[in-house]
Amino acid sequence: MKDSIFVTQELQIPLHEVDLAASRAGGPGGQHVNKTSSRITARWNIKASSAITEEQRARLLEKLGSQLSKEGDLIIHSSASRSQQHNKKSAIDLLAKRVRNALHVPKKRMKSRIPKGAKEARLHKKKQRSEIKKMRGKLFD
Repeated sequence: MKDSIFVTQELQIPLHEVDLAASRAGGPGGQHVNKTSSRITARWNIKASSAITEEQRARLLEKLGSQLSKEGDLIIHSSASRSQQHNKKSAIDLLAKRVRNALHVPKKRMKSRIPKGAKEARLHKKKQRSEIKKMRGKLFD
């Protein structure tokens, strides 16, 4: 669908929930920067979104907490390009990427065991090394 932002197979954010605003970009660029509004700011309110479940909302609020405003808005700025259209696409892609990364649940690590044969081989090598070092000492009659 063109009217939504693809995040994952299960989650698409409707474009009407994302507020896109253009403003003048800062930095070098001469007269072009002073005349055009090519910087794009994308705002998506996580707390008010109808596209996500309560579980996803809680995970996003926890993971993205430092990047959110007090109202629960995730704000993305894009001013990398001179083109407003490129910056719009970049801001939307970055928004989707941040949400995708925050929703990712890492697999639980399974604790591995050292095989019995490996333990025995290590102890056997230690014993051999110990014997070699014992033979280096002075022999007394």
